[in-house]
Amino acid sequence: MPVGIIQPSNQIKLTNISLVRLKKSKKRFEIACYKNKVLEYRSGLEPDLDEVLQVHSVFLNVSKGQLAPASDLAKAFGKDTSVDEIILEILKKGELQVGDKERKESLERVQREVVDIVAGKLVDPKSKRVYTPGMIEKALDQLSQRAAQARQEDGPAGSGSGAGAKGSGTATPKDGGEGEGGGQQKKEHLPTWTGVVTTKSAKSQALEAMKALIAWQVIPVTRARMRLRVACHVSILKQAVKVVVKKGEDGEEGEGESGKAKGTVKDRILSYVEEVESQGENGGEWEVIGFVEPGAFKGLSDFIGGETRGKGRVEVLDMAVVHEDD
Repeated sequence: MPVGIIQPSNQIKLTNISLVRLKKSKKRFEIACYKNKVLEYRSGLEPDLDEVLQVHSVFLNVSKGQLAPASDLAKAFGKDTSVDEIILEILKKGELQVGDKERKESLERVQREVVDIVAGKLVDPKSKRVYTPGMIEKALDQLSQRAAQARQEDGPAGSGSGAGAKGSGTATPKDGGEGEGGGQQKKEHLPTWTGVVTTKSAKSQALEAMKALIAWQVIPVTRARMRLRVACHVSILKQAVKVVVKKGEDGEEGEGESGKAKGTVKDRILSYVEEVESQGENGGEWEVIGFVEPGAFKGLSDFIGGETRGKGRVEVLDMAVVHEDD
C-alpha cells in the first residue's frame, strides 16, 4: 500500500520566494531568497545570510526544485570553489527576478527615497529655501522626458543636420549657445537623468539627479551649503601657500590663473568659505565658522590635512543649511 509520493533527492520545492539568477558558462544558476531580503543584503542592512537565503543550495531551476549538479558548478565556478562562495557570487552579481507588482513597488520606493534626498540637498539660489518633494519630482520627470525625446531624435536621424536644426528646444540648457556644433556639443556633455532603477542605491541616484537638475536648471536650484568650523594653530596661519580657485560652476576646486598666486594658509582656508559667520583667536588657536559649497569641502579637508601637519581640523556643523517655509 503506497504511503506517499517519493520526491527525487535532487528536487526541493519552495514557495513565496525571490529568485537571484546568474548565467555563467552557458548555464543558468539560481538561488532562493526571502522576499525583500536581497536588496537589504546588498545595501548592507541585512548581513546575516541565514535571513536572506531560504536554503543554502544552488539550483538550475528553483521553480522545478532542480538542484545544480556538482559537475556544472565546478565547470562554471571552479572545482575549488565552495558552495557558499558560489552563493555569495550569485547573490552579489546575479539578477534579482521580481514580479510586475514587486517591481512597481520597488521602483516607487526608490523614487520616494531619491526625491526625498534631493529635496533636502537642493535649494533656490536666491531664497535658499527648499523645494517640496512634489516640485522636485516634477522637475525630474521633465528631465527624463527630455532624455527620452533626445534619444528618439538622435536614434533614427544619427548625426544628420535635421536633429540639430530642430535643436530639441526644451532640452537646451540656459547657457547653451547657438553656434554651429558648439551648443550641441555642450549639451551632449551635460549630465542627464533617465529615471530611477532598482539596481543602484537611492543615494547614488540622488547624486546623479542633483547633477542633472543643477546642469539643466529646469527649476532654479543649487546645492545647499554646508556649515563648518575650521580650526588651525596660529603659528602656521601666515605660512605661504598657493591660492587656487575655490570652485568652478560645478562646485569643484580647479586650477586657474589665480592658482599661481601666493597667499597664506589663512588666505587659502578663507578662499573656500563662501560666507564667514564668525572668526577669531582663542588660546593660540584661530577658528572660523562659515558656509561652504559641498563641492569645495573635499578640497578644504585635504588642504587642512596636508598643509597644517596635524595642527588644523575641520568639523561639519550642518550638512545642508536650508530655510524652511513657515
